[in-house]
Amino acid sequence: KMTKTIIKLTVRDVRFPTSLEQHGSDAMHTDPDYSVAYVVIETDQGMQGYGLTFTVGRGTEIVVCAVEALSALVVGKSLEEIVSDFRGFYRLLTSDGQMRWIGPEKGVIQLATAAVLNAVWDLWARSEGKPLWKLLVEMDPRKLISCIDFRYITDALTEEEALGTSLDQMLKEGYPAYTTSCAWLGYSDQLLKQLCTDALNDGWTKFKVKVGADLKDDIRRCSLIRQMIGAHNTLMIDANQRWDVGEAITWVTRLAEYKPLWIEEPTSPDDILGHAAISKALAPLGIGVATGEQCHNRVMFKQFLQASALQFVQIDSCRLGSVNENLAVLLMAHKFKVPVCPHAGGVGLCELVQHLILFDYISVSASLDNRMCEFVDHLHQHFRSPVVIQNAHYMPPKDPGYSCEMLESSVQTHQYPQGQVWKKLQ
Repeated sequence: KMTKTIIKLTVRDVRFPTSLEQHGSDAMHTDPDYSVAYVVIETDQGMQGYGLTFTVGRGTEIVVCAVEALSALVVGKSLEEIVSDFRGFYRLLTSDGQMRWIGPEKGVIQLATAAVLNAVWDLWARSEGKPLWKLLVEMDPRKLISCIDFRYITDALTEEEALGTSLDQMLKEGYPAYTTSCAWLGYSDQLLKQLCTDALNDGWTKFKVKVGADLKDDIRRCSLIRQMIGAHNTLMIDANQRWDVGEAITWVTRLAEYKPLWIEEPTSPDDILGHAAISKALAPLGIGVATGEQCHNRVMFKQFLQASALQFVQIDSCRLGSVNENLAVLLMAHKFKVPVCPHAGGVGLCELVQHLILFDYISVSASLDNRMCEFVDHLHQHFRSPVVIQNAHYMPPKDPGYSCEMLESSVQTHQYPQGQVWKKLQ
């Protein structure tokens, strides 16, 4: 049933004008237009796989170019050929003798790789008639491990070690989530209070606040949110890479009285030793460091873990090389006993990453201790199988695939620059 040959790959630039209402605004990204490079692969039997990678507006066209450059490596291959040696196929895309020069395994080319591979995983799960998390959970562990490229990480995790981690436990009430929708940096205090009240009424207990632009402002907003949510609920803060190392330590120390569980992305996402210094300085205050949404690849995650530079691993379904590379990071995090709390939001990130975190819980960590998955309540209406949140928990998706498929009408109206939405704004 798997000798489906991929005969076509299309990619489109799809953007949503979220900057108009300051959705997604933070200390570094003040006016994001949530966007995707949206990939559709088609087989000779008429089956389709859908994939995407997330961006914040300008530059999406560059990711589209990179996807087009990779498409020659995909078209003409059969699904069976790909998944029988998925590690080899991952390496084909990430280590092409010429294209790797503009990576390797980082930046635009890795985002493009993620979009293409996400579509392949979606196609595989659909061809098996399973949601992606179930495909992973039910897969023979050896087969699963064979999807991972262990190159450059064997000093932290070997294939043999990875094989020893499988457990099996099923979810009844879903996977705990936290919300970032209440406190984008560009929101007024009045809107913040309203959204916070609504979220509390909907059963949310874990809240994240954007910080980093102005200390007085941060003190006021953290104080306001902490007052609203009470001492028993959880608060996290996120600076989106705003500070230098020393500044991060000073600034977060000033916010310590609001008892944040973590400070997210305090400094450059590439500064592993800087994160280690911040972690060490904040440990006595009981504040952890979380990062990962812009961590390039498994090799960097390996070093973050080896250097004790983070207390919370934040994987991203579209930044790393798709499911393949995320599996490597989930398994390393388990070995180093660091909880995984994925980054989500944007366009489609919640839809995708829920599959990975369900797999992590059922087959790897078997723990919900200090674990939760981000949720942002924007743009879900554009997906054929949007996330289902019940009582602040992600409910396991039931539809076959990787939940990447967007409504064709949404894609067409938001396609950049020719879609209706953008024509009106010009």
